[in-house]
Amino acid sequence: MHGLAKWMAIAGGIVLLAMIVVVVLSVIGRAFIWAGLKPILGDYELISVGMGFAVFAFLPWAHLMRGHALVSLLTDTFSDRVNAWILVVTDFMMLVASAFIAWRLYFGMMDKFAYRETTILLGLPLSWAFMAGLVGAIAMVLVSIFVFGRSIQDALAGKAPPKHVGSEH
Repeated sequence: MHGLAKWMAIAGGIVLLAMIVVVVLSVIGRAFIWAGLKPILGDYELISVGMGFAVFAFLPWAHLMRGHALVSLLTDTFSDRVNAWILVVTDFMMLVASAFIAWRLYFGMMDKFAYRETTILLGLPLSWAFMAGLVGAIAMVLVSIFVFGRSIQDALAGKAPPKHVGSEH
């Protein structure tokens, strides 16, 4: 799971860098219209598709590393054992939410394939954009299963959950 999550995050980072290049080139094109340059046609469409993939690509790594936002005002007062079982519940909730999102993305993608919807300027099939997001969503489901199993194993072993992972880095 570490390899899957890591490679998804790397792919998301590459797509994010490509989106930065598109935005910079498009802004330069707009700024120098007077010199014969022009913005990239469909830059907003490309950014929308890329961002959809990037967000879903980063989620598995964030979940695996427990990098999500954490509010622990109340739970810091609980014992490690109680916090371990709270983590089991929250990891199960993340698994359910991830599975629901992947399920709905799948049906959204199938609708886009059936109706052959495309973007306005570039004519990119929206089904492919949904498919790109679905890849990350499926990876998130797989990582969520792994993390849920890991938290159950830790809770049964009496292993204390990590405190504020990510906040000390």
